[in-house]
Amino acid sequence: MGETMIPGAKLLYTARTHTTGGREKGSSRSSDGRLDVKLSVPGGPGTGTNPEQLMAAGWSACFESAMALEARKAKIALPPDLAVDAEIDLNLGVDGYFLRARLNISLLGLDRATAQKLVDAAHQTCPYSKAVRGNVDVVLNLV
Repeated sequence: MGETMIPGAKLLYTARTHTTGGREKGSSRSSDGRLDVKLSVPGGPGTGTNPEQLMAAGWSACFESAMALEARKAKIALPPDLAVDAEIDLNLGVDGYFLRARLNISLLGLDRATAQKLVDAAHQTCPYSKAVRGNVDVVLNLV
């Protein structure tokens, strides 16, 4: 399938899904059966989720893990109520559809400078942050 690997990189995991029907009345299922969702248009009728919600969930989970990694490296204890609220905007402009994102990060109990240092470091290491860098307007809010 024309895969390119970065020299020295080690493949850790491949997520595989099968999707039919797109945003409207679609469904998506992972190859291992752990994910099985109905899809619907954002803000429209229907009971399914949408790609923006899935991206928000995946990115926020990944970002929390990146912060945990950076905290371990810096020997900083993360607060037990650490939370990331992700907001993914689907927009329509003159050139077509595009995304914007906000990650609202709660690190209550850490001083603001330490919290900001962790957020900035996580944004450099999180694979989702790396994937959208230069393509999606991202705002990191320390709340």
